[in-house]
Amino acid sequence: MLQRTEGSLNTNRSGGRAGLVSGVAGPGVPPRFPSDRGSLRRLLTGLLLAVLLLLPIQLITASPALAITAPELRGQRSLQTLDPDMHGRDLRQQEFLKASLEGFDLHGADLRGAVFNTSNLSGADLRGADLEDVVAFASRFDGADLRNAVLRNGMLMQSRFREAQIEGADFSEAVIDLPEQKALCARASGTNARTGIDTRESLRCR
Repeated sequence: MLQRTEGSLNTNRSGGRAGLVSGVAGPGVPPRFPSDRGSLRRLLTGLLLAVLLLLPIQLITASPALAITAPELRGQRSLQTLDPDMHGRDLRQQEFLKASLEGFDLHGADLRGAVFNTSNLSGADLRGADLEDVVAFASRFDGADLRNAVLRNGMLMQSRFREAQIEGADFSEAVIDLPEQKALCARASGTNARTGIDTRESLRCR
């Protein structure tokens, strides 16, 4: 008769596959690891959680400005030369880190996937610009002209839009701080000429 002992391998209900249990393997017996994907995924998840718990508190409380520049959120190319007239330019996935773009002409520019990290776009001309999937963290769009701009799926955390012109702008699925969203709704109007989406609808105004 088979006797169950601590450290042995138990069969599961789904068909007899051995599962990993706590215990110490006997002398000379190598440790056994789960062969099915589900158990392996649970093991890797547990290891990841253990690593996160051991991270220094300084890393956990890192400033948002550092966190937002993680490789997965950064553009593939960093723009080295800033030209005040970049209207209609292909600027996809460009990265603007602490860039001074105040009053720049970017109307009609292709800025899909671009990253604006703590940048100043006050008074910038962004009419009809394609800013889909843009990451704009802690950036200023005060007084910017965003009429008919497309900001769908944008990550706009901690960014400001005071007195920005947003007639016809499409903010569908964009992430915006609640106070800014309410302020934008107070003056939202028009329909985007390209997507046909109403600005108030895209901001989920009530």
